[in-house]
Amino acid sequence: MITLRPAAERGHADHGWLQSAHTFSFADYHDPRWVHFRHLRVLNDDVIAGGGGFGMHPHRDMEILTYVLRGALRHRDSMGNTAVMRAGDAQQMSAGTGVTHSEFNDSPTEPLRLLQTWILPARKNVAPSYAEKSFATAATGQLHLIASGGGRDGSLPLQQDCDVWLAKFVGGETISLPLQPGRHAWVQVAEGELTLNSTPLREGDGAGLSEETTLNLTACEPAQVLVFDLT
Repeated sequence: MITLRPAAERGHADHGWLQSAHTFSFADYHDPRWVHFRHLRVLNDDVIAGGGGFGMHPHRDMEILTYVLRGALRHRDSMGNTAVMRAGDAQQMSAGTGVTHSEFNDSPTEPLRLLQTWILPARKNVAPSYAEKSFATAATGQLHLIASGGGRDGSLPLQQDCDVWLAKFVGGETISLPLQPGRHAWVQVAEGELTLNSTPLREGDGAGLSEETTLNLTACEPAQVLVFDLT
């Protein structure tokens, strides 16, 4: 079964410096039909104007995964981490017992676009942690493991049984991911257009898969997709 979440039906917040599309209920946007998908609680598609950003604010007991699509993101947190992340970079932060951080557009003029996801952790009150990894030069036509429970195969570590995959396409490729019995998947199209098991998806569209054995992605143009393999 595939459940579609069209881009045009997402929640939207306009803060001037921030344009945010919410796949799931978030902040002032609430849709009882779209509160979460399995452990995937938040999936926001944010465009931040030059010089804009989020000042220091707290989180706890949440796995926060950010993927930069365009521009540069300046990060600072209470663990002492500072970084400037660029297109193709992924960042993981386990908020655990509590952490504060800020996220700003590093450019005073150019827009920044990113996908930020929150994943519910399997354990609460763990020690906060931070990690980042670049996938800017990752090969097209393949699945790349961005994050996983415990950080398998050098991926970013999560406090949850969840594999997060990145797929990049130049067009003409098909990528397949087997889904084990009892597992589910969420597909989020970050850029471009493609088909998911013959179902067409456009930029910003999402889709949840349950009781499917295989996930097939075929792109006829350049595209980027995030895939969440969840219990």
